[in-house]
Amino acid sequence: MNPEQRTAQFRAAGLTLRSAARLFSRYPSPRVLIPAAALTVAARVSLGRWSRRDVRIAATIVTLEPFLEWLVHVHILHQRPRTFRGRTVDSFAARKHRRHHLNPRDPALAFILPNRRIAPVAVAGIAAVNTAVHRSTRTALTGTATSLLLLTAFEWTHFLMHSSYKPKNPLYREIRRTHQLHHFRNEKYWFGIVTPVSDIVLNTNPAKDEVPPSKTVKTLGITEPVSPAEL
Repeated sequence: MNPEQRTAQFRAAGLTLRSAARLFSRYPSPRVLIPAAALTVAARVSLGRWSRRDVRIAATIVTLEPFLEWLVHVHILHQRPRTFRGRTVDSFAARKHRRHHLNPRDPALAFILPNRRIAPVAVAGIAAVNTAVHRSTRTALTGTATSLLLLTAFEWTHFLMHSSYKPKNPLYREIRRTHQLHHFRNEKYWFGIVTPVSDIVLNTNPAKDEVPPSKTVKTLGITEPVSPAEL
């Protein structure tokens, strides 16, 4: 299936959850994340000897994830180009995210890890951080497995939000609705993806009519041409 066919299926009315999952599995990010998460979970299960520390590590990561997601979205993905010593600095992540806002129905732009080069680096980085923070192989694997599962859930949820799939779950319907508001009403609100918790706590989850439509919701206020990025 070529990119044009994938995009057409992504946008087609009547997309089922099963079809969306098959389409999702064709992109680089899930092809790296899903096996990495499965292998890490299997490695941790094989070691056994579970403890309260494993529970605390997993619970801490799950609790912090919505706020990390919010911080990355606000301060990295929505970062404006900056001038440093006469040169314009514009990160790859911010450029790609602007492309996503310009064309939110392009499935290839829906991933935080867009290609085969970045996804393995991200997995290795997550493993390295957990290894450095935790004192044993078991707890490092617990942290890595939890992190990879959450990142996979993020990619899947965001991908599904931008597809034509019509959700049945009330919670998912709500987070899809607020994400649509972020893309089509005002880009300064509704930053949460997997859960609205961070938006509620950080006061970026207003009622739709409480904020005006933004003229920069597509461009994020950057009027110069978006730099092309290889996906």
